[in-house]
Amino acid sequence: AGILNFCANNYLGLSSHPEVIRAAAEALEKFGAGLIFSAVPSIHKDLEEKIARFHQREDAILYASCFDANAGIFEVLLTPEDAVLSDELNHASIIDGIRLCKANKYRYKHMDMQDLEAKLQDAQKHRLRLVATDGAFSMDGDIAPLREICQLAQKYDALVFIDECHATGFLGPNGRGSDELLGVMDKVTIINSTLGKALGGAAGGYTTGPKPLIDLLRQRSRPYLFSNSLPPAVVGCASKALDLLMESNAIAQSMAAKTQRFRSKMTAAGFTISGKDHPICPVMLGDARLAAVMAEDMLKRGIYVIGFSYPVVPKGKARIRVQISAVHSDEDIDRCVEAFTEVGRKHGALP
Repeated sequence: AGILNFCANNYLGLSSHPEVIRAAAEALEKFGAGLIFSAVPSIHKDLEEKIARFHQREDAILYASCFDANAGIFEVLLTPEDAVLSDELNHASIIDGIRLCKANKYRYKHMDMQDLEAKLQDAQKHRLRLVATDGAFSMDGDIAPLREICQLAQKYDALVFIDECHATGFLGPNGRGSDELLGVMDKVTIINSTLGKALGGAAGGYTTGPKPLIDLLRQRSRPYLFSNSLPPAVVGCASKALDLLMESNAIAQSMAAKTQRFRSKMTAAGFTISGKDHPICPVMLGDARLAAVMAEDMLKRGIYVIGFSYPVVPKGKARIRVQISAVHSDEDIDRCVEAFTEVGRKHGALP
């Protein structure tokens, strides 16, 4: 039956969608394979406008990756007079971006609102405060409590930044992300996200938010100024992916049922699945060797998954991270659960 991929970021299956492929080919034919330095044809500006419209923001700026977007924003926005408050489990790119800036740095316990409030109280002495968090955390499959974060930000006069790489395209009624899912689209100031996962899976990232911020990034963000523009084919496929999402929410909504099917069946089999209602479904095993050998045996049964252990995740928190996609059928999901059950019993992860 071939090998089923259960560890890809292709959440919506759009990387193989015929209209997305066609749009990439048309852009390649019209604009060529690449662009010299920062020359930006109309398709790039059109995509930036489309991104801003999708997120219901004023403007957007494209980067080669969201890693670059995260590297390029904090240094520009924050000065030594300011403060940034970061969730301790934020993505490495957020951590690296914060390291580049000269702001006062606070790290709050993962999704702990009492600790965040204490840190915000301490940060009142600074000129500007920015709370930075992943919208959905890629290793644990949990979603930031954005309602509570935004309430605290309003109380302590802070801005909110979210990284939506593992939320854009499929979380929320229309796939606009965790801020739409939790009803705080008008309270989140800045969104960074990727074109390289749900939106076609090719490459690219972006920042979207207030127009004055985007104008400032165009003038001062180093990853934007000193990198080539995105290849036209990447721009073409991402633009078409956004068209498909804005035309219909059917693809985005299909994810919820598939995610629930996998999570409920795995839980019923006796596994512990981290996170909640997210297509990232970490199968918690604890032992690094167990995660590795189980992943190897899963591949022998035609299921491709990857084990994660320290230093990628904390010691004692080894897991196999499963990622559900809209292109997985119910039969695919059931086959994956059956393989996990067999392998889990073989290696003592299940009774």
